[in-house]
Amino acid sequence: LREVDKNQPVQSITTMEDMIAAKTAEPRFQARLLGAFSILALVLSAIGIYGVLAYSVTERTHEIGIRMALGAEARDVVGMVLRRTLVLVGVGIALGTAGALAVTGVLEKFLFEVKPTDLAVLAGLLPARRAAKVDPLVSLRYE
Repeated sequence: LREVDKNQPVQSITTMEDMIAAKTAEPRFQARLLGAFSILALVLSAIGIYGVLAYSVTERTHEIGIRMALGAEARDVVGMVLRRTLVLVGVGIALGTAGALAVTGVLEKFLFEVKPTDLAVLAGLLPARRAAKVDPLVSLRYE
C-alpha cells in the first residue's frame, strides 16, 4: 500500500475472519449465557420435581405399604407414582405454555429435539423406584 501511495495512512489491518469474530462476540456471549441459565433452570426444575415426589412418597409410605400388603406389585406402585408425576408435569406444562406463548419464536431457536416431559419423567423415576422397594411390614410399623 505504501508503494502505491506514501501519504495513505495504514491502520490496523485485520482479516475478514477477525472482523466477523469481533462483531459476533457479544451475541455469542449472550447465547452462551442464556444457555447456561437454561441448563440451570432445567436442573433446578428437576430437583424441585424430585423433591416434591420424594416427599410425597415418604408421606405415603403407610398407604404404599398397605397397597403392597394387599397384593399390589412393584410395577403398580411405580405406575402410581409416575402417574402423579405426569399430573404435576401436565399442570406445569399447561402453565408454562400459557406463559411462553409470548416468546414462542425465541424458544423455538433454542429447543432442538427436547420433549418437555423427558426431564420430568426422569426426575420422577427415582422416587417411583424407591416406592416400589418399600417393605410393607416396615411401612405398616412406621405409623
